[in-house]
Amino acid sequence: MSDHGSSVLTIGHSTHSIDTFIALLRQHGVTALADVRSTPFSRFNPQFNKEAIERSLKAQGFKYVFLGGELGARSDDRSCYENGRVQYARLARTPSFQRGIDRVVRGTREHRIVLMCAEKEPLECHRTLLVARALVEQRVAVDHILADGRLETHGDSMVRLLAVLGLPDEDLFQSRQERIAQALALQEERIAYVDQKLVAAAAGGVR
Repeated sequence: MSDHGSSVLTIGHSTHSIDTFIALLRQHGVTALADVRSTPFSRFNPQFNKEAIERSLKAQGFKYVFLGGELGARSDDRSCYENGRVQYARLARTPSFQRGIDRVVRGTREHRIVLMCAEKEPLECHRTLLVARALVEQRVAVDHILADGRLETHGDSMVRLLAVLGLPDEDLFQSRQERIAQALALQEERIAYVDQKLVAAAAGGVR
């Protein structure tokens, strides 16, 4: 792992108790949490509702910032959708998303930042497929905190993604970068947010 000034962690709050969650943050030296959920509420885990988690973190000395508007998996910009499904590449090019990435990169100069979303599994979440990918392109090292407390480098996550999707780690006709891009596209197709209203509008035609 590189030094803390150029690295970021990610975590999924999953069904952790708040005590377990904070212990995971302490275990990895986190000082600030950036919430990248588009909708910062959890019906089944209310301890992670925005006001509740912000209050809990501040009481334990952590900084909290909500970046779901900038770095969330859903967008209010219709140009980011195709057939009702959000397109991560389009979302990543929006000024709002780029501002969010810039804020995170600047924040690493002063804080050990963790990006929080809901999903337990990094490969099932936009924090890995979209946000971490953008950070890596900015030469920021990204590590994912797994539910059991282990760290998985973003590179190792991509190797695991290839395996999960049954794609070869080596291929005569594709570079590793091309295979990972293919895997990310396939996984995005599986998990990316679909706006049913836009689907219905596309199906019925908008008059």
